[in-house]
Amino acid sequence: MLHAMSRFFVAIVQRYLPDAYLFAVILTFIAFAAALALTGKGFMDLIIMWGNGLYGILAFAMQMILILVTGHALASSKPIKKFLTSLASIPSNGAQAAMMNCFAVGVASFFNWGFGLVVGALLARELAKKVKNMDYAFVVAAGYSGFVIWHGGISGSIPLAVATKGHLVEKLTGIIPTTATIFSSWNLIITWTIIITLPILFKLMTPPDSEVRAVDPALLVEPEPPAAPKEQTLATILENSVIINMAFGAMGVLYLGNYFMKNGMGNLSLNIVIMVFFIAGVILHITPINYVRAVNEAIKGAGGIALQFPLYGGIQGIMVSSGLAAIIAKWFISFSTAYTFPLFTFIAGGVINFFVPSGGGQWIVQGPINIPAGLALGVDPAKVAMSIAYGDQWTNMIQPFWALPLLGIAQLGVRDIMGYCCMTLIWSGIIMAAGLLLL
Repeated sequence: MLHAMSRFFVAIVQRYLPDAYLFAVILTFIAFAAALALTGKGFMDLIIMWGNGLYGILAFAMQMILILVTGHALASSKPIKKFLTSLASIPSNGAQAAMMNCFAVGVASFFNWGFGLVVGALLARELAKKVKNMDYAFVVAAGYSGFVIWHGGISGSIPLAVATKGHLVEKLTGIIPTTATIFSSWNLIITWTIIITLPILFKLMTPPDSEVRAVDPALLVEPEPPAAPKEQTLATILENSVIINMAFGAMGVLYLGNYFMKNGMGNLSLNIVIMVFFIAGVILHITPINYVRAVNEAIKGAGGIALQFPLYGGIQGIMVSSGLAAIIAKWFISFSTAYTFPLFTFIAGGVINFFVPSGGGQWIVQGPINIPAGLALGVDPAKVAMSIAYGDQWTNMIQPFWALPLLGIAQLGVRDIMGYCCMTLIWSGIIMAAGLLLL
């Protein structure tokens, strides 16, 4: 039954879901029309809000490009490739490959979401080389599905925000420690139930051999290493200098060592993850020119991020500046009770996430509205914050925004994986909704 359902969603997505760029353009039109109809803002007012937001997330887009590039470059180093190859040798069939990738990304995303996204694509590529008759897109989808728990992990932006002095609603709630959010018993039960059961879901959805879509061998071809220069010059000596490379790498190691000594190993901001990938890649590629070549190869997959992330900045500009996102949040609040408030906050978060697919952006929209409303009903603000976070992570499964770095490395399109991710949306949604109502 589950395979039949997944096959139905795959067929629908393949037929009707446009390219991720066009998907973002259509969302722009929808947000614009809704804001025009519901907020009382004028046509040119909304145009200005859209334009002001269009390049408002350039810094974040650059971070995502660097996550993709430095992660891909690190994985192409010989030691990491050897490790991934040995890991990919464990599964013997497509079902086991999907289960491994889903579980590995779930665990990685619990510790750091950026690391989880990269792991899902890199491991899928190695699995495709090792496992015969494996549906590559299915295994990549399994990896992306593991990402659905990221906000319940230790790098979740909303629970970390409310645990930080000076956060948006501190005057109402005070500091909300991570023991009340990330490390609460109910969040750990919800998050790890999803991590443990999603691989089983993918085993039950595995396409039979007759339906397996063979991977395009061109996707997995590694670039040939360049021939050694015929003539040794000062330039080629410097480019291939192990000493220069390791000295530079040592600077990064010293910086990271000092950072972790002061802040602890669990304090992994996005910039620190990028730096870990960068310095590790520099060192493991041995020479400067090897790392340059690895980055030049990796950057080829970054086009989707560079093109589409600014569009979501424009959508976010419309949603936040016009007040449309607040209208959506307040509508769900209007018919909530103390018992159902976390559930409807979660659903509202899922809807808003289509248009504001950034955890930080979503918190800015919903936090100042839902936290006071929850307090008025007597709902624990920690649970309200996590309800928003769950909504944000939930509809990522059918929102291409976060899939772009993974798809860039995997060299697939959004239509290749979203059909399977619809099943993840349903299953994880049931677990999160039940947990919010019952735990």
